[in-house]
Amino acid sequence: MGSIAWRRLLKDRNAVAGMVVIALAVLVALLGAAIRPDSSPWANHQVLEIKDRAPGFVATFLTLPGSDTPIPVHQFSHAGDRIEFERFTGHNDYLPEPLEVVESSMPPQVTTKRYLLGTDSFGRDVLSRLMAGTVISLSVGLIAVLISLLIGLPLGALAGYFRAEAPGFRMFGKRFRWPVDDLIMWMVNVIWSIPTLLLVIAITLALGKGFVQVFIAVGLTMWVEVARIVRGEVIRVREMEFVEAAKALGYTHGRIIFRHILPNVMGPVIVISAANFATAILMEAGLSFLGIGAQLPMVSWGGMIRSYYPYITTDLWHMALLPGLCIMVLTLAFMLVGNGLRDALDTRSITTR
Repeated sequence: MGSIAWRRLLKDRNAVAGMVVIALAVLVALLGAAIRPDSSPWANHQVLEIKDRAPGFVATFLTLPGSDTPIPVHQFSHAGDRIEFERFTGHNDYLPEPLEVVESSMPPQVTTKRYLLGTDSFGRDVLSRLMAGTVISLSVGLIAVLISLLIGLPLGALAGYFRAEAPGFRMFGKRFRWPVDDLIMWMVNVIWSIPTLLLVIAITLALGKGFVQVFIAVGLTMWVEVARIVRGEVIRVREMEFVEAAKALGYTHGRIIFRHILPNVMGPVIVISAANFATAILMEAGLSFLGIGAQLPMVSWGGMIRSYYPYITTDLWHMALLPGLCIMVLTLAFMLVGNGLRDALDTRSITTR
């Protein structure tokens, strides 16, 4: 992107808002456990005594000398060589629990935690799990887009460059010719005709459930859009004078395609990549909701919706709503950035004074 395109992009308020949201999501994903209230791997620390608590719930934890396990308590006291505490069981908050006594002259470690978005059915911090879910969504989007580019760019470039030609190869002393464009576009049309989600599910079931399989499945379904866009742009650019000059100088087809043509068609590719990023996030959420996406103990926004949707009719309805809201906001951010890139890279709308 040139300086003019950057200035045009930064003047688009919607695109700037989308970039801010994406930057925050990337920051949360990169910092990870360092900024999450629950610093355990994938925010999976479970305290069953405090399960299903409303937003703003405050819990006091007592770690006894010689132990690494924090105990939720109602109240405690330390006098002399005795530590007395009333354990928080969560069964009945109005009837007192029997006091427990531990003989120790060392003071216990006391921590107080506030659960801003409450806890789920396993006593896990909902806010921490939402923050941990950004890692899955951004990772799937990034890897899937890279896979789609690695496949779609060369295939689309070959199809567009050799559209009117039939390159061949020599075997057994004879020259065989084969239409590259027809073969690639036939494959593109076959994959395009299959419903995307159905194809992703089929690939996922064939490769097995898991995090890496989601990358591959989503990436293998999105390259067709990249290939079609690149093919159309290459057909347009290959007729320009600088390409004819490169051919006259005797440059190889590979050098002409990858060093002269592809750098001049990357504008539309960047735009479609932003849209594919949003599509990948939605696909991953759908797969996790169906149970064939990211597997436990990994936390995914789609998996959280699957686990929390029974809460939608209870006082804890926010647990089912917030993961969907995160998916919507992040997807919208990428779409806004994609629209901004489309307008910024549209040279036909640039007027010179």
